[in-house]
Amino acid sequence: MTLLGAALFSLTGKRASAVPQEAIIGIAYVVAAAGSILLLSRSAHGNEEIRNMLVGDITVVRASEVWRCFAVFGLVGAAHYALRKSFLLVSFDRDRAYEHGLRVRWWDFLFYALFGLVVTIFVRVAGVLLVFSYLIVPAVCAITLARRTGPRLLIGWAVSLIGGIAGLYLSFYGDLPSGAAIVCTFGALLVLVLAVSLLLRTCGEKAL
Repeated sequence: MTLLGAALFSLTGKRASAVPQEAIIGIAYVVAAAGSILLLSRSAHGNEEIRNMLVGDITVVRASEVWRCFAVFGLVGAAHYALRKSFLLVSFDRDRAYEHGLRVRWWDFLFYALFGLVVTIFVRVAGVLLVFSYLIVPAVCAITLARRTGPRLLIGWAVSLIGGIAGLYLSFYGDLPSGAAIVCTFGALLVLVLAVSLLLRTCGEKAL
């Protein structure tokens, strides 16, 4: 299913459809989540399984699962680093990628396949909501505060680290579900970053 989704997203790229790629991905996510809920509704423990699918429970993850995730994420990270020039060109300048003879849709497929591999493994450990919070919030914060790729990566990693540790702290001392606590912490960080960005922009405009 992961490879099928990767093929679907690569075929509905920017040159293949007038519908924004983000809309295609959002629709696929919503339909897949609804289908999962329908399947789990037939289970005797469906409600508990749905809760685990959404928010997970990272405080009871076994060490073997952590090391397996670490190995997979390390390999995916190494692949992205080795192929970074082609990935960046296809992502940010598709016209030039076509001019250079890159098979853009095959590169799209490879990106989505690697992306889906990471998401599939991490969802089993942490749940859907936490996974997509880690994917989206640090990236949005980084794009808001920086323009270059290097600083964006550093900011994204910092936000991920702060959000995860702060969320676990709140979960432990507040006796709250860990996944939901981390997601809400990411939401608070995003609001804080947007407020800081707006303040800096306002101060810059006044200085001019």
